[in-house]
Amino acid sequence: MDLPVGHIVTVLEEMGIFEDDSEPPFEHWLVGRLEGLAPGIRSEAERWTRVLRDGGPRSLPRREGTVWLSLNQVCLALLEWSNRYDHLREVTRDDVLAHVKTLHGHQRRDQPVALRSLFTWAKRQGVIFRNLTSRIKVGQNEYAVLQPLLPEQVERSVAAALTPAARLVLAAVRAARVAQIAVLVLDDVDLGNRRLIIAGRARPLDDLTLKLLADRLPTGDAGGRAPRTSTTPTRPAVPATTGSARRCKDRTPPLERLRVDRQLEETLTHGPDPLHLAEVFGLDEKTAMRYADSARALLEQDAESGFSRDTRQGGNE
Repeated sequence: MDLPVGHIVTVLEEMGIFEDDSEPPFEHWLVGRLEGLAPGIRSEAERWTRVLRDGGPRSLPRREGTVWLSLNQVCLALLEWSNRYDHLREVTRDDVLAHVKTLHGHQRRDQPVALRSLFTWAKRQGVIFRNLTSRIKVGQNEYAVLQPLLPEQVERSVAAALTPAARLVLAAVRAARVAQIAVLVLDDVDLGNRRLIIAGRARPLDDLTLKLLADRLPTGDAGGRAPRTSTTPTRPAVPATTGSARRCKDRTPPLERLRVDRQLEETLTHGPDPLHLAEVFGLDEKTAMRYADSARALLEQDAESGFSRDTRQGGNE
């Protein structure tokens, strides 16, 4: 019937008549990913993977995407060792170092981190006698300086958003990720105070976002809030967001690039303060510091060339 399966399942569960007999995709993926490993290595890798997903006495559960990535990162080394060994405890530190030397680029950073997680868990469980990855340095990413979008790039994205829903998606993406936009409600929008509540944090609205939101939402009360009228406060403020976001994702610049530009703009306007960024946008420490470093580099370049950053920001808005 082409109906949203998730909504149907929710209703049937509330009625108490839903029985899920399908095999979880995770189980099918795990069996296929561990294929070809020696029995002793396979069993320990499976236990470690399940602890990552479900958590344990000394660890919190990870997101399924993180679990997939972690196992994928160690599988190459485990397959190689399975040709010589039957159990994880037979692997030596020289084997780990030899494998790490063959890695380059992002693999040189990601695979040692995943292997460290595996061997740290194995040591705690008494599977191995010592952590073979201790004191092995992990490669570092050298990030380029983030660059703000040109005014014509922003204008092109706004012009390409033909429907009201698509224009609202562009507005919201400037402040949040698509998954966060999908759960926005009318009470999260405060036009009068130029604020948008995302994940419990009040984020300032730039001129572009404010204009697009004002065009889409009905006029509010004296405080500038979007009115509830006949709707409830829990009604989504951004209807059809997911579908509109999918249709917009291939545009130039991409939606994610617009969000990055908004956060960089805030950094340039307020100053390269990572604590401010973390508080306003909910960024983690490393991401906030990357924005701050990029803003600092751009401001230093402008000072050397005599360029006014206000001019560029005005064009973007």
